[in-house]
Amino acid sequence: MKKIGIIVGNGKLPLYFLEEAEKQHLDAFPLGLFDTIDEKIKLHKNFKAFNIGEVGNIVKYFLLNGINEIVMLGKVEKEIIFKEIKLDKFGEELLKRLPDKKDETLLFAVIAFFRLNGIKVLPQNHLLKNFMFENRCYTQLKPSYEDMKTIKIGIEAAKSLSEVDAGQTVVCKNSSVVALEGIEGTDKTIKRAGELAGVGTIIVKMSRPQQDMRVDIPAIGIETVKNAVEIGAKGIVGEAGKMLFLNRDEVIKLAEKNSLFILGIKV
Repeated sequence: MKKIGIIVGNGKLPLYFLEEAEKQHLDAFPLGLFDTIDEKIKLHKNFKAFNIGEVGNIVKYFLLNGINEIVMLGKVEKEIIFKEIKLDKFGEELLKRLPDKKDETLLFAVIAFFRLNGIKVLPQNHLLKNFMFENRCYTQLKPSYEDMKTIKIGIEAAKSLSEVDAGQTVVCKNSSVVALEGIEGTDKTIKRAGELAGVGTIIVKMSRPQQDMRVDIPAIGIETVKNAVEIGAKGIVGEAGKMLFLNRDEVIKLAEKNSLFILGIKV
């Protein structure tokens, strides 16, 4: 049976990958980075926990188990990384050589270290291509002409935001940007937008201009929609072909129930 490694962050995405791996008869080896990862993953027969700073030990573990292909899935929270990081000697050396501490810089340094040791990092949508956003409106409710003007502004703002690696989500209302995502993440950004602008906002989430599919593919799932419903948002927009759409049937059902449109758009 072919083996594949998974470096697991927070969220449900790694769990979906494990389910797909089982369907395709792959022997998966999930490696958890945080104590806050999904409890179901911790029960997996091959589960092993490591700190994100133990890059040398992580490589050693994969190689000893005959694994030379891995995926990196789930949220890697900045707040947790630098608060709870425990470095082995390879992690210390890696961190010293980084020009900055941006998410992208750290991730690509880790990927380069894996490659030097014969481990290939596969795209995050490996096994999950059916989960990608399509260029269409998923709900019966469609955005209006005025909504599309607001969405256009949201797309431009989200793309500019992602260029500086600050975030990938903006919330807009009436052709104005209400909230930009920072270190707090998408969910808290949405809640903050609700406090600032009330009902009728539109949530726009885009990929980075040069999105590398091996790292941090943006995703929209049930939690995003629950938060949108909570603040009385009127719509959610995701980038077609560059983002994952999780819990699709459940999300669409909840959106329809709450008069919320879900739009995939090609940029």
